[in-house]
Amino acid sequence: MGRAFEYRRAAKEKRWDKMSKVFPKLAKAITVAAKEGGSDPAMNAKLRTAIANAKAQNMPKDNIDAAIKRASGKDGIFSEITYEGKAAYGVLIFIECTTDNPTRTIANIKSYFNKTPNASILTNGSIDFMFSRKSVFEFRTQDSRDIEELELALIDYGLEELEKLSDEEGEYYIAYGDYTDFGRLNEGFESLQIPISKATLQRIPTSPITLDETQLQEIEKLLDKIEEDDDVQAVYTNIE
Repeated sequence: MGRAFEYRRAAKEKRWDKMSKVFPKLAKAITVAAKEGGSDPAMNAKLRTAIANAKAQNMPKDNIDAAIKRASGKDGIFSEITYEGKAAYGVLIFIECTTDNPTRTIANIKSYFNKTPNASILTNGSIDFMFSRKSVFEFRTQDSRDIEELELALIDYGLEELEKLSDEEGEYYIAYGDYTDFGRLNEGFESLQIPISKATLQRIPTSPITLDETQLQEIEKLLDKIEEDDDVQAVYTNIE
């Protein structure tokens, strides 16, 4: 299950590291969380998670504080909107946006698809059932605690699967749970004093497809355009 959304992870994060738009995207997530549940992170789990994600991307504290304050102003009114589409080779695309101008956002999203051969926007609900929603937490262990004991403890908070991966910094883990258990799992990590490097709600394809390198490069052009849009928070596909 975990590999289904990891296939583009390295390339995607490399682009995000270079994108000046990453902080505005993170700021929107913080503002929306503060607007929904209040500006006190201690009382708002969603805000705590948004702040943790921002810090993991080295977002300055001043930017974080400004995003929280924005929630109390009239410019802190954002709508969370999703769009669905398809592209060549049977590729399905699910897009999550946070915007203060839905008319602008849909016009931009439509233009990306209209300018791409064999791609088009679909009616919402057309492909939603092709993805399962999961709570996804990434963490690294900095001590000698037994990972099996941690796994057993997290099961009590809704853990469904724990995957071990590695990168240039060493080993790390991805924890999965149902999307309805996001709050419980977040509380579990806090209770067990396990620092989280990332926490998100992911849409994981139930029937992933495989593309060859040439096909993937073609699809990447469309995905790049979508991801670079200021209003786009996340993009999911059924590519394995």
